[in-house]
Amino acid sequence: MVSLKTKTYSILIVSNGQVFNSALSSLLPEARFNLIRTVSSISAAKRILSDHDMDFIVINSPLPDDVGSRFAIDMCNTSGTVVLFMVKADILNETFERVYEHGVYTLPKPTSKPTLTTALNWMATTRERLRKTEKKTMTLEEKMEEIKVINRAKWLLIGETNMSEAEAHRYIEKQAMDKCVPRIQIAREIIDEHS
Repeated sequence: MVSLKTKTYSILIVSNGQVFNSALSSLLPEARFNLIRTVSSISAAKRILSDHDMDFIVINSPLPDDVGSRFAIDMCNTSGTVVLFMVKADILNETFERVYEHGVYTLPKPTSKPTLTTALNWMATTRERLRKTEKKTMTLEEKMEEIKVINRAKWLLIGETNMSEAEAHRYIEKQAMDKCVPRIQIAREIIDEHS
């Protein structure tokens, strides 16, 4: 099993508070966080995210241009980013009710360093679970693409060489085994040759 200590993460801190930024930055060891960006507004965060994917986003609400809850929800719904939304203690429950079902973590301000460290560990756990899901999704997408390409090659063989579907399938399988290459490579060669 791979230790979390070997994993590195990128983090975007969206905060207009210098004290908060310094305190949080002190909890982010370079060995674990390979990219740390800090911006002071939601619009600046959106600009960064248009060019870079981030593993974590920490939002210190409110910000000069927005409260940040809609942005937090959007990031959780549209990316594999894990979001921590920091709000004043008196509105924590109300905020939690609005964002929790979208996967946004919430913490009250002020908070202690041990609590923030625990939250960062939970975020790492969630990010690793999301990575596994993303990997499975990619594998499924790759498999679907392989099936599509192989089927196209089979239909070309059927149409141009009068093979049956079973014969076309066996032909692709045998070529792949004889050449020790994946079936999709043979299928692509057939498509190139007959297109």
